[in-house]
Amino acid sequence: MTGHPDRHRHLEVGDPGSTASSVAGGAADLRLAFEVSELAAQLALAYFRSGVAATLKDDGTPVTEADRAVERLLRERLSAARPADALLGEEFGRLGTSDRVWIIDPVDGTSFFSRGDPNWRIHVALEVAGRTELAVVTAPALGRRWWAIRGGGSFESPWPRGETAPRRLRVSTTSHLADARVDVLGDAHRDCLPPGVARAPATPLPLVELVRGEIDGFLVERYHLWDHAPWILLVEEAGGRFTDRTGGHAGDQGGGLYSNALLHPHLLTALAYPTHP
Repeated sequence: MTGHPDRHRHLEVGDPGSTASSVAGGAADLRLAFEVSELAAQLALAYFRSGVAATLKDDGTPVTEADRAVERLLRERLSAARPADALLGEEFGRLGTSDRVWIIDPVDGTSFFSRGDPNWRIHVALEVAGRTELAVVTAPALGRRWWAIRGGGSFESPWPRGETAPRRLRVSTTSHLADARVDVLGDAHRDCLPPGVARAPATPLPLVELVRGEIDGFLVERYHLWDHAPWILLVEEAGGRFTDRTGGHAGDQGGGLYSNALLHPHLLTALAYPTHP
């Protein structure tokens, strides 16, 4: 990031308890999300350390015994604590019809997980009436956690939680395409970006880099609601924006564009994205 001082923002210190308490109605749900994520992280890490093999599901994506075990645990704990809420998970689908839906990805990055690479995560998000209201993403093998609550900001902290205070996350303030660094998932989409926009080197966690202000955007035109729901809120609460391929802001439209708020309209225009559904 040399030569672009606006990319490096000081991170404000926050606390998950005080943040949640400042947002009406969110404290209990956030505490629950932390509690179930903690149990899921411990279980997943035990599987990761012992090693598990991946097999292919009918859709061609990998799955392990850990994926299913972690999702079962999350479903059991969330159902016990919030029996009226619905659940949606990658491995076992949807349960319930409530407009309060807990969205679960038990191991996001199963290919990493199965080959011993620590760059996998556990996603827990709560969607209310179609909008993500809280998100907790835990990377046990990296010892990191990211979370957000709508109206309360995005934060990063060590996992397990220790003495170090959480850090408030902010996206970059880059405002010109000529200065932008944007990551793109898949070589086939790299030519979608306008000339002059620097392609950020591919990394395992581009959305973490985005909410830290280390890159300016990420184009990902694939995946499912459980992949995107927590990150849409994390990016928005860090001051960024997300637009799906229909011009909306939903996580179930096969991905879209994440970026900081200043660059977002310029990138949408350059990509010929619609600005509304």
